[in-house]
Amino acid sequence: MSESHCILVLADQLSWDNPALVDARPGIDTIVMAEVAEEANYVRHNRHKIVLLFSAMRHFAQVLAERGFSVRYFRLSEGLPDLEAALKKIVAEVPVSRVRVCAPGEYRLWHSMQTWTDRLGVAVDVLEDTRFLCTLEAFNDWADGKKQLRMEFFYREMRKRYQLLLDNGEPEGGKWNYDSENRVGWRNQIPIPARHDIVPDAVTTEVIDEVLDAFPNNPGDLSQFRLAVTHADAEAQFEWFCEVALPSFGTYQDALVEESPWVFHSLISMYLNCGLLKPLVVCQRAERAWREGRCSLSAAEGFIRQILGWREYVRGIYWLWMPEYAERNTFDAKRPLPEFFWTGETDMRCLQQALRQSLDLGYAHHIQRLMVIGNFALLAGLDVKAVCEWYLAVYVDAYEWVELPNTAGMALYADHGAMASKPYAASGKYIQKQGNHCKQCRYNPSKVTGTDACPYNSLYWHFIDRHSPLLGKNARMGLIMGNWRKRNVDEKAAIVAWAEEWLATL
Repeated sequence: MSESHCILVLADQLSWDNPALVDARPGIDTIVMAEVAEEANYVRHNRHKIVLLFSAMRHFAQVLAERGFSVRYFRLSEGLPDLEAALKKIVAEVPVSRVRVCAPGEYRLWHSMQTWTDRLGVAVDVLEDTRFLCTLEAFNDWADGKKQLRMEFFYREMRKRYQLLLDNGEPEGGKWNYDSENRVGWRNQIPIPARHDIVPDAVTTEVIDEVLDAFPNNPGDLSQFRLAVTHADAEAQFEWFCEVALPSFGTYQDALVEESPWVFHSLISMYLNCGLLKPLVVCQRAERAWREGRCSLSAAEGFIRQILGWREYVRGIYWLWMPEYAERNTFDAKRPLPEFFWTGETDMRCLQQALRQSLDLGYAHHIQRLMVIGNFALLAGLDVKAVCEWYLAVYVDAYEWVELPNTAGMALYADHGAMASKPYAASGKYIQKQGNHCKQCRYNPSKVTGTDACPYNSLYWHFIDRHSPLLGKNARMGLIMGNWRKRNVDEKAAIVAWAEEWLATL
C-alpha cells in the first residue's frame, strides 16, 4: 500500500500547478486547508482580502472533494492558532509518512516551516514554488556580480526567454519599453466602461457574514465586495479586460481619476497572487490581443511588463536579500504613521481619494500607491516599517514578497537604492498633471507656502533640503539639487519652515 502524504495548501496557492498538488493521489493523500488566527491577524488585513481568500479556499476545497480527494478543511471558527496546529491535528488523526507544501511567499512563514519536521515528528518537504516564471536560482544567477539590479534589463531577458512581443529575436516595434507613451493624464477624454460585478454566491455570502463578525475593526467596506473567488470567474474578468479595457489601459494607466477607482486597469493582481490566474497565460493573451489588432503595442507591452518583468523582479529581489532587506532605512525615517492613514480624513484630495479607496476596496493602482500615498510617506519621513505594514494590511493583492520591495524599495527608497536609481519624490505639480483631483482640493498646487498651498510642494523641497548630503551624491538628482542651491536663502528658509510647521500638525 502506498504511503499517505499530507498536502498543505496555503490560501495564496489555489492553483492546479501548485507543486504540492501536482502528484497528489485521490483516495490516498490528505489535503489540508486552514483558516487560522495567525495568518488572518498578523497585520490588520483588509476584509476584502480575507473574504477573497476564505471564499476562494472553500470553493477550491469543494472542487478538490469533487475530484475524489480527501480534504480536511479547518474554518476560522474552529479556533486553530496557526498552520502548524492544523498539521498537528492531521498527523495525530491520520497515518501520514510526510507533509508536502509549496514554499510560502513570505519569509516569516518560510522561517517557521524550517522547524516543522522536528516539531511535527514527520518529514516536511517545502517545495519550490514553480508557478512563477523565473526561479529564484535563475534570478540569483542574473543578479550575481551586478552592481545595480535594474528591472528593465531583467525584463528584456524574460521577454527573450518566453518569446513575448519579439520579431526574430528583436523587440516588436524596435523598442523594449513603451512607458513614455503610457503617461497621459486624465481629462475625461473617453468614457470609462462599466464593469460587471460578480454577485456573491451562498459560500461567499456566508464568508462575508463571518468576516464582518470576526473582524469588526478591520478596513474594508464589504457592501462593495465584487471579487472573483473561482478560477472561472477570474478568467472571465480578465477576458473582459482584454476585450473592453486593454485598448485604453496603456494610455491612461498612470492617470489619477476622480470618476473611477478602476479606470482601465485589469484588476487581476489579486488573482495572480493567490493562484486563480496563471502569469504566462495572461501575458500570452495580451500579446494575442495586440497581434489581432485589438490594442496598441504600448498597451500590450505595458501590461506584460508589469507581470513578466516587475512581478517576477520584485519577488527575486525579496528572496535575494531577506531578512536583512526588511531592516533597511536609507533616510532613517521614523515619523509615526498619521491616524488619517486609517480613516482617510485629510484635506489633500488626491491623498484622501487614494486612502479611502484603499481602505474601502482594498485596491489602488500603481500611481496612487507610488506617487500619491508612497510619495507623501517618503516626503514626510514616515516610519518605514509602519508604512510597509500598512501597505501589507490594506491591499487585497498584498503579500510581503511583492509588497516589501514595492514599498520600501520603490516608494520609500529605503533599500539604499537597490531597486530605484533615485527616489520617486514629486511635488504637487506631478499630481496635477496626472489627473483631476486638484480641482476638488482646497489646496493650490501652484503655491509652495501659505495656508492654501499644496503640502506636497513644501514637503518636496523640505525632503530635498534635509537629505541634500545624500541626494547630492546621486547623479540623477543633480538638476534638482542645483535648482535648490540657487534659490534665495530667505526663500529656502521660508519653505523649510512652512513644511516643518505643517508636519507638526501630523
